[in-house]
Amino acid sequence: MNTASPERPPGEHDVKGHAFRDEEEEPAPPPQVPARRITWRKLVVMPAVLVLVLLATYLWISNVQLDTIAQNSLAGGNVPLRTWQSVKLTAISTFWVLIIAIPLGIALTRPGLSRAAPLFTALANIGQATPAIGLLALLVIWLGIGPSTAIIGMVVYAVLPVLANTVAGLKAIDPQLVEASRGIGMSAAGTLTRVELPLAVPLILAGVRTALVLNVGTSTLATFVGGGGLGDLITSGIQTQRMPVLILGSVLTVALALLVDWLASLVELMLTPRGLEAG
Repeated sequence: MNTASPERPPGEHDVKGHAFRDEEEEPAPPPQVPARRITWRKLVVMPAVLVLVLLATYLWISNVQLDTIAQNSLAGGNVPLRTWQSVKLTAISTFWVLIIAIPLGIALTRPGLSRAAPLFTALANIGQATPAIGLLALLVIWLGIGPSTAIIGMVVYAVLPVLANTVAGLKAIDPQLVEASRGIGMSAAGTLTRVELPLAVPLILAGVRTALVLNVGTSTLATFVGGGGLGDLITSGIQTQRMPVLILGSVLTVALALLVDWLASLVELMLTPRGLEAG
């Protein structure tokens, strides 16, 4: 008589007379491919729009009837010169804003100077609350006419967003993270550079982006203090009542602001740590 036990399903066996079945391991999920930080739409849409706007403006200026006054305002490489002056004013003023606001914001979050943070923030608020043209006029009385006066005015006007965001970003960090970094032996400088600043990067870069756009707009007022820039075209178009000159200066100013904001958004995406990305 055949007393052999019936065949058991795979994975089933006896343990002290009781049938057990091995649990099948679930297959590991496929590794997720990290989303691309900069998509093709981010790279293409804004430049394409700017190219189309500038091309349409160029075709319109080329086909419109310009009198002698308008031609003189746009001739002799004046348009590229004023555009380059605006770019230089924006770049130099933003550089000094970063040099001043970020280190000052870091210093105001340290234990020794934290009580002075409201005072410096209030001073920066006064600088931005003052109308830009009024601020430039006061600086002309003190410093005279020239590009340096325009740059100083632009720095004073744009320092608040970077300073306020640097202070807010560093103060928003969980103190337990700072204590944990100190607990594993990091120095104060190491904690700042490896823990605090990377966590505060999104807010700091948002402030820098705001300052850049503010500086592009304020650069048009540099014409009133001898700083040049695209404001020369705008004021020339207003004073001579030549709409083509006014429209060209305005379109170039808007295009420059959008271009700067687009470039700043790309830098913001690249410098923001992966773990802090929204969405």
